Amino acid sequence: MKRVRVLIVDDSGLLRPALAEALATDPQIEVMPGACDLAAAARLIRKGAPDVVVLHAAMRRMDGLARLQEAMARRPVPAIVCATLAGIGAESTLKAMESLAVKVVALPRSGVERFLRKSFSRLCRVVKAAAGAEPRPGLDAARPAGARRVVLMGASTGGPEALGVALTALPAESPGLLIVQHMPEPFTEAFARHLDGQCAIAVKEARNGDPVLPGCALLAPGNRHLRLKASAGRYYAEVRGGPPVCRHRPSVDVLFRSGARSAGGNAVGVLLTGMGKDGARGLLELKQAGAATIAQDESTSAAFGMPHAAIQLGAALQVHPIEGIAAAILEACR
Repeated sequence: MKRVRVLIVDDSGLLRPALAEALATDPQIEVMPGACDLAAAARLIRKGAPDVVVLHAAMRRMDGLARLQEAMARRPVPAIVCATLAGIGAESTLKAMESLAVKVVALPRSGVERFLRKSFSRLCRVVKAAAGAEPRPGLDAARPAGARRVVLMGASTGGPEALGVALTALPAESPGLLIVQHMPEPFTEAFARHLDGQCAIAVKEARNGDPVLPGCALLAPGNRHLRLKASAGRYYAEVRGGPPVCRHRPSVDVLFRSGARSAGGNAVGVLLTGMGKDGARGLLELKQAGAATIAQDESTSAAFGMPHAAIQLGAALQVHPIEGIAAAILEACR
């Protein structure tokens, strides 16, 4: 079997050796000598060298980005962007790079080398999945975010277990996700970290202004509403306070209604197990906006209140056991 040739592009001297060491553990991956800037990466791509490119979003020098985009437009190569998705630190760079990426890997704000050593098997899976993905043909020809699918999920009682089943079944190249799980404020960050360690996609607690990117799920922080916003052809997470809705903050209804307004038919709404009715009317608004809508079935729900309320309203176009939710999401996104 031909090995996947990987080019790591990083000028910090930090990410490249640690990532190269992690990827070298897989005999199916060949790590090429790295490129220290984007112009050098462009030259190697024009020569037809790498099968996958890994870009560090915290590059200090971005003057070669146009040449890289031109090279990838002429010879499309799947790209993975490694970024610290917390706040707006590298946001402008990330926005410039994301149109090239088939996958974004979320890095911690500290302990990157330790994270890479611990996550080597997941990183190898991501690289090999990217090698089989359809590369994006450069910035000008890439689809705007408004045309991408975005998945909106809500859950309450029994949700942590249900989300674990659904999210671990999603491949690394899945569309971006926004998730509301009814959970007290002190626990959502730890829950996101737990899911991140189990899933091929990246999972993190949402921060206001986070971009919604393929291969990354943003979890609503406790005691804050999470909304989907569209701006300049891209999707973003809005994290705000406000009164409880359906007695909850965060509320699934708030997320789903924002998705109906901002994404319409490009959204996929998923309502999982939970008591009460939060999310039912929001799922109906998503359906009326042209979105695909999915609810968890009674047999696998720890509490069937929320999915049942949605089904009674006629809001759910599909009803599946939790083991079938991931496949239904991927089918809807096709």
